[in-house]
Amino acid sequence: MDFALLSRVQHFPVRHHSPRTTAVLQRWLEKVKPDVVLVEGPCDATGMVDVLCDAQTRPPVAILGYRTDGTPASSLWPFAAYSPEYQALRWARANGARVEFIDIPVGVSLAVDRDAPGLGLETEATAEDAPVADDAVPLTDAFARSQGYRSFEEFWEAAFEAPDWSPELFRPVLLAWAEVINAGPRQGYHRQRDAFMARKVLEVVAGGVAPEKVAVVAGAAHIAAFVAGDVEPALEAKLPPGVPCAVTVIPFSFPRLAEQLGYGAGNRAPHFYQKAHEAHCDFRRATLEVLLDFASHLRMRGFSASLSDVLEAYRLAVMLSDLREKSAPGLDELREATVATLCRGDATHVDGFLWKSVVGHQVGQVASRIGQNSLQAEFWREVGERRLPRTDSAETFALRLNNEVEVGSSVFLHRLRVAGIPYATLSGTGSRAQAATEAGGYAALTRVRESWQAQWTPSTDVALVEKIVLGDSLEGVTTRVLQERLTLAKTTAEAADVLLESVITGCPQTVASALQACDAHAATDADLPSLASAARALSGLMAYGTSRAHSAVGDEAVASLGEKTFGRALLRVREASACAPEAVAKVLEALRTLHEVALSQPRADKAGWLAEARALMESHGVHPATAGLATGLLYLARELPESDVALEVGRRLSLAVEPADAAAYLEGFLQVNALVLVKSREVVKALDTFLCGVEPERFRQTLPVLRRALGTLGATERRYLMENVMGVRQLKDKGRAVKAVLEEKDKETLKDMSAELGKALDDLDDLL
Repeated sequence: MDFALLSRVQHFPVRHHSPRTTAVLQRWLEKVKPDVVLVEGPCDATGMVDVLCDAQTRPPVAILGYRTDGTPASSLWPFAAYSPEYQALRWARANGARVEFIDIPVGVSLAVDRDAPGLGLETEATAEDAPVADDAVPLTDAFARSQGYRSFEEFWEAAFEAPDWSPELFRPVLLAWAEVINAGPRQGYHRQRDAFMARKVLEVVAGGVAPEKVAVVAGAAHIAAFVAGDVEPALEAKLPPGVPCAVTVIPFSFPRLAEQLGYGAGNRAPHFYQKAHEAHCDFRRATLEVLLDFASHLRMRGFSASLSDVLEAYRLAVMLSDLREKSAPGLDELREATVATLCRGDATHVDGFLWKSVVGHQVGQVASRIGQNSLQAEFWREVGERRLPRTDSAETFALRLNNEVEVGSSVFLHRLRVAGIPYATLSGTGSRAQAATEAGGYAALTRVRESWQAQWTPSTDVALVEKIVLGDSLEGVTTRVLQERLTLAKTTAEAADVLLESVITGCPQTVASALQACDAHAATDADLPSLASAARALSGLMAYGTSRAHSAVGDEAVASLGEKTFGRALLRVREASACAPEAVAKVLEALRTLHEVALSQPRADKAGWLAEARALMESHGVHPATAGLATGLLYLARELPESDVALEVGRRLSLAVEPADAAAYLEGFLQVNALVLVKSREVVKALDTFLCGVEPERFRQTLPVLRRALGTLGATERRYLMENVMGVRQLKDKGRAVKAVLEEKDKETLKDMSAELGKALDDLDDLL
């Protein structure tokens, strides 16, 4: 191919998502009137041009390319109404010109190994791969600062967006800027794209179209390379083979177009630029409209913001732009004028809620002709019928699970969660990873009310498209995911977790499979924590039923398995309790779980559990912490009188016992309900005798365990403990001393109160 022909083709350099570039491009196209318009974008998405230009399509929208070989991967090419590429497509369709995308195919783009920020977005901006200055500041920012601007975006607004450029002047200036950027090192990937797009352009010319009748609309860096002839055809061969993929169009949103969310080719305020686009790039009018919106938002929140305040803010914004020798106010002048006038010098409101309206929250719409896959259709139908949030801004709502409609909404949201479709998270559960755990399982089974925070994002539709390989309905996808988890389950607890999730998400097919898996694992499972966790899950299902899943298995099958699993767990109690120190924490939690199930579930073997707990209490062959825990649990269950508890504690804390074992016993004992235990005068007496009798050297060795055991005591527990210590030691003027101790805050003052009281505090000071 004759690459010299590239210089004869009509080129127009653009900055993605630039209203001024779009306005100039439209005038240039009217003047050039090309027969063919070639636009930067994946070439295998040319079939989507009709959908993008359909009257029903309302930007922001995005081309979505995704893998179809089972590997989850996708990429997005978004368009706003003011994106020059989008308007080039519309001009071509309106004027009968042939139009095509010419960039590398989606499959090749997905196969390229590159770290793109954001959600797999196409992130190339005008200043792609800008060189870095010596002080690690990108060349674009360094240049902007050298010209007196605070950022490159401010420089771009002042130099390119605000002035009323003609095509004859705009094109060479933008090309000159791109040539400066291209003078530095560019990633090989972008030079490979240059070669690919150049070949696509020349193929059109070779097909019989005069070069002068071909218009190429692409990023300024690419156009600069074409014009300069800086294209190496051999580089195209270095692109990897494409992976299997498909292409569609999905809605997008203004927040996703914002650079604040990590989109490399985004801008600071999509809604503001939309207003500028609608005003034919009259940035003064756009500024006034935004200030009116700001005033409305302030009044809605009870602040005073009159029309005269708006006009004063507008005059200040214009004056600031004039002082800075700008053609019109930009976002910086808009912000400063808002803070100074509407917000009376306080920027809190701008940062808190006003600036969100500059970014915008608009969600686009795709023409019905594109169709939706069954998952997308089901999602939007459910969202509409259940009146759930459908905007790209977080909204919080509550579900009361006492009626069929709201239970159905809960099932829908839990299916999305399990399927990995980002839309809603349970509110108030901390981090995302923690929320994913706490949103389901036993906690979800016992809740009567759920608070959710939902937000549609383009990632929602991306996931709905990608998950179609797992099933054609949300129930089918969730069932497939749970079946895969069940296949990987190695313990009874893991199988029981799948059982709970199956009930919560209303997947009866996996309920039956998970029950069978629980039974099979429990028969050979020697891990007490696993069996206890499964017993707890089954006990929950026995108490709350499996109605969400509409399972044909029936609750009786769950109850039968629950009884059997609990019995199997009891058989593992003594062996598991003779554990190493590093394993005791999980064993203690398992023992507490079994105790809760035994006391709350009528069909559990309560007598069997109490017998095992008493055996642990009396045994010296188990870890002392498990014996201490068993003692405390029996006491709280009123299976031991206080005198027996005091006797047992005294025996375990006697001088004949190793201090480390005694401290471990105490740690397990106090885990149950420290308040009840420290209120017992006899128990505290045994504790006091133990602490006073430990030799100093052994006391220091035992101190870490004692700290851990007593460090969990709260203010109330410490109060009772102190009162009983002083009662045991028969301190004089106890009432006055106790009051002084409780009211005094300074540790040194406490120690100086009296010799007898000081002795008690010395014993407990390091522990508490």
